[in-house]
Amino acid sequence: MVKMLSVTRSFILFICTLTLSSGVSYGAASDWAKTDHTQLRIISQTNGTGDTDTLTLGLHFKLNDHWKIYWRSPGDAGFPPSVGQDGSYNVQSTEISWPLPERFSILGFETLGYTNEVVLPLKVIMDKAGDALALNAQISYLACAEICIPYDTELAFSLPAGPATPSEEAHLINRFQSTVPTKGENLGLRIDNIQFRADKTDPTNLATLYLSASSQSPFQSPDAYIEGPEGLAFEKPKVSISSDGKRALMEIGVSGLKYAKATLDQAPITITLADHPRGAEFNKTPVLLTADMKALVETQSSGVPAGPSMLVMLALAVLGGVILNLMPCVLPVLSIKLLGVVGHGGSDTRTVRMSFLASAAGIISSFLVLALALVVLKNAGLAIGWGIQFQHPWFLVAMALVVTLFACNLWGFFEVHLPSSVSEIGESTTHVHGLGGHFMTGALATLLATPCSAPFLGTAVGFALARGTFEIMAIFAALGVGLALPYLLVALRPSFATKMPKPGKWMVILRRILGFALAGTGVWLVSILAIQVSQYAAILIGSIMVVIATMIYVHKRLHRRYGRLDWGAVAILSVLAFAVPDTVANGRSERAATPKLEGLWTPFDQKALREHVKAGKVVFVDVTAEWCITCQVNKAVVIGNEVVYQRLSSSGTIAMQADWTRPSSIITQYLSSFGRYGIPFNAVYGPGAPDGIALPELLSQSEVLKALDTAGSGAMAVGKARSITQQPH
Repeated sequence: MVKMLSVTRSFILFICTLTLSSGVSYGAASDWAKTDHTQLRIISQTNGTGDTDTLTLGLHFKLNDHWKIYWRSPGDAGFPPSVGQDGSYNVQSTEISWPLPERFSILGFETLGYTNEVVLPLKVIMDKAGDALALNAQISYLACAEICIPYDTELAFSLPAGPATPSEEAHLINRFQSTVPTKGENLGLRIDNIQFRADKTDPTNLATLYLSASSQSPFQSPDAYIEGPEGLAFEKPKVSISSDGKRALMEIGVSGLKYAKATLDQAPITITLADHPRGAEFNKTPVLLTADMKALVETQSSGVPAGPSMLVMLALAVLGGVILNLMPCVLPVLSIKLLGVVGHGGSDTRTVRMSFLASAAGIISSFLVLALALVVLKNAGLAIGWGIQFQHPWFLVAMALVVTLFACNLWGFFEVHLPSSVSEIGESTTHVHGLGGHFMTGALATLLATPCSAPFLGTAVGFALARGTFEIMAIFAALGVGLALPYLLVALRPSFATKMPKPGKWMVILRRILGFALAGTGVWLVSILAIQVSQYAAILIGSIMVVIATMIYVHKRLHRRYGRLDWGAVAILSVLAFAVPDTVANGRSERAATPKLEGLWTPFDQKALREHVKAGKVVFVDVTAEWCITCQVNKAVVIGNEVVYQRLSSSGTIAMQADWTRPSSIITQYLSSFGRYGIPFNAVYGPGAPDGIALPELLSQSEVLKALDTAGSGAMAVGKARSITQQPH
């Protein structure tokens, strides 16, 4: 009987799959449904249904220029996309999530929607966990430009039973899911008050809403999308921001009171407080305007404040870049820096100056390339931050390959010759001839510096990434100048290098030792891949790097007998290394905890965090990643310190850890709520600091203990209040 039921179920799934619309196939994406103005498909976050009853899919829209679709509450016109599921297999329900929309204001009409490209995350509840899924989606939507065209389309999408490994489309879904507003006070956004006043000219039909909001980090471009009783229309807010940028007052015109099914003070309204890319959703019932709010309206300064001086931020960026030279991420590059100094012993002043200027140019140019990449990602709506490239396996493979080649170069396995016109200018101490070698050294220093944050660097980067293209480019150029400052100083005073002892046999030995230091960096990069992809993938990539180094050594010992054939084999192996993360993506390793700290951490959960604070507990949040060396130093030196460890493991303290080794929209949003875009990041919450105390990038025992004391200062009052309420009356 059980066998018959199994066969019947399989037959039903087979027939259901066959009867869905043409083009259906198992995989992470359906075929496109194309019109003259739009394209639409269904994509999946995973390659299989996994073992839970919930899946995350996405409605992926691509729209022609000037065309748009609508948000869940479209405003004065339009209707939002909807999804039906008739004829589907193993689908109980579907629910659309709505990323933050754009506002369109035309001739007094206000609408909300999306242009160009958008993914609407689709939560699917299945009838049976672990079974395959066949979704037959009936999708209705309205696309508008100068004219509006309603579309009805049917898309078939199937997903097999199997492990819920991330699909190729997972990042695309996460990109838009990260801008879906959260429920309640979150991401540092809060609505403090909402009141209304009837309009004197037409009190039965018109009114004004007054909304006061606050933010932990300064507002950039706040807005509010209002959803109220049927019949009401809400204008675009007039926004005033306080001088510190952390408080906003919005005046929102309301019309249609005489047509509404409820008055403003009788029914809660839904307010989506937006400050892209952050968004938080609240349900509030307005009250009549009070004297305090009226006074605030009359005294609140208008316009967005200028904020911190650009010159101040540029100075902080230069200082942060200088300090970055001392961070542990840059230590592997010290081998190249050291050789860059000692290798110039006895050289002429001009050669030294030119070589160090070339290294400085490599650093600054690399920072500008990073800035340009972040500008492109930001304009595309992607999550951005300092060091996020270390979240992507391909970048780690590329860096492991580069470090391997640099180590082989230091060991003397090969030399790279540039054109004679360049090499005559100066010879690199790393056997990479010409200024190009020094330029590459500076570029490598920049790339290895990015997983580290430093004092002042986080402030400058946060300021830049929250603003426009000019600020991002200027701040990153200043960071590059700071990191390159030691090179610039040697270029200014070449005698520091020329008075070093002349290179000799001692330098060959030093080169080999420092080559092993770079090889250690390669091992570290591969170890991150073991966390991000799998241990098997890391072993494969590590083996490929060893084979590449061996082939280069053999190539040298055989006096280039096979010529270009050897380097062709190296190129093929490099391509295979880049293919490993995609082909060996199962069985990701769990993050290994520091033995002493094992058992200390609980997973990061913002809802649980707020509940712990309400209960009078202190919460220590650590945002970390395997590729962040400064994070590991903080844990080893400060968090693992006996005094700090005992405080964090005490009964009244909760230690939460957010792992950013792989991309996470939740962690990205959390960091942006503090105006931060890089790690390490630590914050302490408690009754005395419900909004959190952000700690500096480099922790110290005294700062952590002080923050814990401050955050816990209200715990005694909470405890007393509880004891009073629990006493018998």
